[in-house]
Amino acid sequence: MSAPVRGGQTAHRDDNGLVLVLAVGGIVVSLSQTLVIPLLALLPSILGTSAVNASWVVTITLLAGAVAGPVMGRLGDLYPKKYVLIGCTAVMVVGSVLCALSSSLWPMLIGRALQGMGIGVIPIGIAAMREILPPARLGPAISLMSSSLGVGGALGLPAAAALAQYGSWQWMFWGSAAMGVGVMLLMGTWLRVLPAAKPDGTLDLIGALGLAVGLISLLLAVSKGADWGWASPLTLGLFALAAVAFPVWAVWVLRHRSPIVDLRVAARRPVLLTNIASVTVGMGLYAQLLILPQILQLPVATGHGLGQSMVAMGLWSAPSGLAMMAVSPISGRLINTRGPKLTLILGAIVIAGGYFSALFLMGSTWGVMIAGVITSSGVGLAYGAMPALIMASVPRTEMGSANSVNTLMRSIGTTTSAAVLGVILTQMSTDFEGLFVPSEAGLRTGLVFGCVVALAAAAVAAAIPPPWTDDD
Repeated sequence: MSAPVRGGQTAHRDDNGLVLVLAVGGIVVSLSQTLVIPLLALLPSILGTSAVNASWVVTITLLAGAVAGPVMGRLGDLYPKKYVLIGCTAVMVVGSVLCALSSSLWPMLIGRALQGMGIGVIPIGIAAMREILPPARLGPAISLMSSSLGVGGALGLPAAAALAQYGSWQWMFWGSAAMGVGVMLLMGTWLRVLPAAKPDGTLDLIGALGLAVGLISLLLAVSKGADWGWASPLTLGLFALAAVAFPVWAVWVLRHRSPIVDLRVAARRPVLLTNIASVTVGMGLYAQLLILPQILQLPVATGHGLGQSMVAMGLWSAPSGLAMMAVSPISGRLINTRGPKLTLILGAIVIAGGYFSALFLMGSTWGVMIAGVITSSGVGLAYGAMPALIMASVPRTEMGSANSVNTLMRSIGTTTSAAVLGVILTQMSTDFEGLFVPSEAGLRTGLVFGCVVALAAAAVAAAIPPPWTDDD
């Protein structure tokens, strides 16, 4: 049943099946990240807590995914990727079940943290593809797998909104758990056990702890600074802790024989600039996710809202996810024929074009949908190119952790974008029937922000030099 060995690696019996299983796994875990978005207004009553406390249901998933990503990626380098992929999915399933059974804040937070850890499936899956697939198949496969990060959220939003509005909110989590179990069975059936990339290495637990302290401090300060006050002792203290933790952590990992993240590899110019571009692409992606749904849902009486229900908003947003998936084969072909650098530049320019078009199309539901499709198409191009650039620039023994760090850079970009846009929309709000809602000027400023950071991503991508690898 097995295909012949390729390049010294045990090949998968069916490349198409491999790509499909890993892509579905990526979509399922990314869907679990965004399940609660339609529930945000209902969470305080569901969990018997305040709106401020309920907001942690979203924040904790981001933090857990950011911290667990590099750890899971390193585990994928040290141990057979099949088992690490199944383990990541199993953690997500446990988290989904716990969320479905929750009626108070703390069990929900623990469940959401476990769901966030499942995001490691995407970078490990991309690294597995490089080990198994022939070069001609690699570009399109990576594009599809990488785009799953956005596809799951976009396609899951209307389904989650419908369940939240017409059914039981628990069904969302039971559905996530069921899909996760299905993915685990598919992985167990289709994936073969490949030798570990670095079988003589060990997991650097101290390095993992140091990275967790730095990341949690930084992301908490960025994501909660607006609520706590940017000049509050807690926010400043977290920024200070991050400023101390990261240099100390860097000294440790530079001296460690098997570091959680190899900073020498990360400092290579192709890797460094690709990761910087990933931050700006992440910032550009989040602007769309935050602004376009608000335009759709704001009351018509505001003068700039389109008055759509939660379910209708999800349906108008769904084509964006479909566009991201549809463009992944195009991204793969461009990567193979023109190279990942040009593909990344093109993707960033298309993202900028989507935001620019939204400035003129935001007056109708069809216009918002078209702008979202354009932006998401650019994201699909860019998301396929970034892992390709990373994998062309790192040795095989670092593929899992390097891809996880790249995914982390996107998360940092989305978190930073959320903070910046939060300030913009708060400062440029208007009073509507006793409620403060984003003004048209605020929404347009947010769209301009998305356009500018996308152009910045294109400029950074243009400076990326030819990649090089060291497979020793």
